[in-house]
Amino acid sequence: MKYILAMTGTRTDATFFIFFCVSAVHPGSKKNVAAIVGGVLVGVAAAAGVLLLLCMVRRRRSGGKGRSGKSRLAAMRLLSEAASSSGVPVYSYSEVARATNSFSHTHRLGTGAYGTVYVGRLPPSSTAAPLVAIKRLRCRHDDDDDGGRAVALLLNEIRLISSLSHPNLVRLLGCCLDRGEHILVYELVPNGTLAHHLHHGDGEGGATLPWRARLGVAAGTAAAVAYLHAARPPIFHRDVKSGNILLGADLRAKLADFGLSRGGFGPEDASRSHVSTAPQGTPGYVDPDYHQSFHLSDKSDVYSFGVVLLELITAMRVVDFGRPPSEVNLASLALDRIGKGRVEEIVDPAILRQGEEWVMESVRHVSELAFRCLAFDKDVRPCMSEVADELCQIRDAAPDSGMTDPVADVNTAATKKARSPVSVQEVWASDQSLPSTNGSMPRFA
Repeated sequence: MKYILAMTGTRTDATFFIFFCVSAVHPGSKKNVAAIVGGVLVGVAAAAGVLLLLCMVRRRRSGGKGRSGKSRLAAMRLLSEAASSSGVPVYSYSEVARATNSFSHTHRLGTGAYGTVYVGRLPPSSTAAPLVAIKRLRCRHDDDDDGGRAVALLLNEIRLISSLSHPNLVRLLGCCLDRGEHILVYELVPNGTLAHHLHHGDGEGGATLPWRARLGVAAGTAAAVAYLHAARPPIFHRDVKSGNILLGADLRAKLADFGLSRGGFGPEDASRSHVSTAPQGTPGYVDPDYHQSFHLSDKSDVYSFGVVLLELITAMRVVDFGRPPSEVNLASLALDRIGKGRVEEIVDPAILRQGEEWVMESVRHVSELAFRCLAFDKDVRPCMSEVADELCQIRDAAPDSGMTDPVADVNTAATKKARSPVSVQEVWASDQSLPSTNGSMPRFA
């Protein structure tokens, strides 16, 4: 035993026990004792090191979470201040929750790729306050980088929309940045989407939209897109479609989703080469050149708008697997008929029933314009300002209806047939839109 204690230089019970056992089994074997003792000590040291490392990692993570929470709060505070400085009212979460009955399904207008849209009054305590559309954005971020990016994107959205003013663009009326929520408040455009009027009517396609009204929608939407392209730096919508064109009480077009649909590019990037490997746009509307080069430009919006013109002419769905394989895509079908001079084969029967000579002549002019917008080579397509000017000329060439605004020449009785004053099927959604779950407006006192 004296020999063992002299060898180890320690008097701990564990070591003493080990040496005792070793000496009992192999008395007088110095080499065996040294080897076993060394192995035990190395194992103990390694275990202690691992425990120490785990403690350090845990402490660092807990400290990082604290810093993450603080940085996120600071970012949200800055965002709220930036929103206020841009002149956009900032609402609290409690106000928005009360306005939407805690985001109840009874107040829901529709759901899309970017979030869900609700209807409500702000401030909620005022019965005189106008109804507004409240878009609750999906916030998907699991770390600081994604969280910071989401905040930056929302700030870009607020700055962008608050700086724009055009009668054919949806107006931003406020925002909510409380409790980590990203909520935007827009003017409520009461007549739903163009897609709803064209594809969800009373079984007669776009029967509720006379051709004169469709011309007004086309001209107004083109003017809005041209306005975005003329901004400095230019703004590319990237998802022009009938589901993003809302109709006002007089069926005046209001273009929506022109802030969120940029897919991560802020306005400061608009003058750069728009190259992205992430999917952009909606099937049936996407510029075919994008599939080859992943390059989005102002001419990508022109192509998408050309598809919208086809919808106005035909009232057909952009993608319909019930049609023959070569005609599933509306652009392919229409380009074939227009190119062969047989546009009357695809014109909405509701338009043909109007029976006025000027209507078919106007339809042919619009179909020719759509044909040019849909050119495969983007450099051959007209710019959006040219498209807007030409549509204004076509609209103004229509016989005078006795009203100052061509858009106002709407069959009032037909408009009243609409299922709901806010029947929204594809509310401000840029991808994989879902139908509204409620067919009518909630009741407000």
